[in-house]
Amino acid sequence: MPTDDPRYDYAKRPARLPDPVDISLSEADIDTDTRLGMYRTLHELRQFEKRAYDLFMQNLVKGTSHLSLGMEAIATGVAAAMRPDDYTFATYRGHAHSLARGMEMGPAMAELLGRENGVLGGKGGSMHLTDAAKGMMGSYAIIGAHLCIANGAAWSAQMRGTDQVAVAFFGDGTTNIGAFHEALNMAKIWNLPVVFVCENNLYMEYTPIDLITAVPNPAADRAPAYGLESIVIDGNDPDAVYLTAEKAFRRARSGGQEPDQRHPRAGGRRVGARGLPGRARLRGARGPLRWWAKPHRGGHLSIRRAFPRRSREVPPRRRGRGMEGARPDPDVPRPAAVAGNVRGASQWHRA
Repeated sequence: MPTDDPRYDYAKRPARLPDPVDISLSEADIDTDTRLGMYRTLHELRQFEKRAYDLFMQNLVKGTSHLSLGMEAIATGVAAAMRPDDYTFATYRGHAHSLARGMEMGPAMAELLGRENGVLGGKGGSMHLTDAAKGMMGSYAIIGAHLCIANGAAWSAQMRGTDQVAVAFFGDGTTNIGAFHEALNMAKIWNLPVVFVCENNLYMEYTPIDLITAVPNPAADRAPAYGLESIVIDGNDPDAVYLTAEKAFRRARSGGQEPDQRHPRAGGRRVGARGLPGRARLRGARGPLRWWAKPHRGGHLSIRRAFPRRSREVPPRRRGRGMEGARPDPDVPRPAAVAGNVRGASQWHRA
């Protein structure tokens, strides 16, 4: 590593903002109910993550937790374009994707707290949120492993002729993992109905992705090598995400897609980690909630103007609502429940 290269002095690195907002999307053909639904989801995801942060700092969340603060637009826009029977595969940063697919906030928060009334009985925790009934097929802690599993789900849909699509979300750092390349290659060879979505927050853990990757867009610039279209959009724009996802899903019925969504992540890699220089500025300047709900696009997309009455259905603060049942349960599952929902052949597992 060259010690005299100024790029390696993180404190002096300039903030990397996405391209200017595409104001033409203000006139996009997105119906009122869809836009209001996305606005509501954005708020719910933001307030859930804020509450998760507060509880973590009170030492109530079991294990670590990776938040999606500042990244809500991707989960929101993609989920809004999905069919109820489509499949979602997420990384360990999966709170937003789980909730956007319809997971209830109470059981989700209870799972973070290790409670028996959690969505997985308190056994999975923050990094493994799963709700197959909602199409949320899991959050995976092994970097890149779920991309191949998403291919399997897509292959199953293809074999059954159900017209379902599997969506795999991953971070920019995953693109330097072998499973990423294997998954894209196989998806193209078999023309699988799978969509790969790179949530490019510009940092691979604590390392700027541009310092260790040969191409500017780590996913999109590699997609053509596997015969996939290169797509790069603003991951902070719910409209852009929704429209791109809709198009990708239509095409994915006969092949794979690879959107690379660039956006800043607010805060550190996990709760309790220090944010890197510039992240706070990024969050304030281009966070999806702040500018999307204001007359940022000539007033057309101001939620308060476009929906003056219905916008009041979306409370500005929902930090406690929907999560009331998360804390009253015991700190850990009851001894009698420990062996429940455990798969295995031994007598102990069957007890």
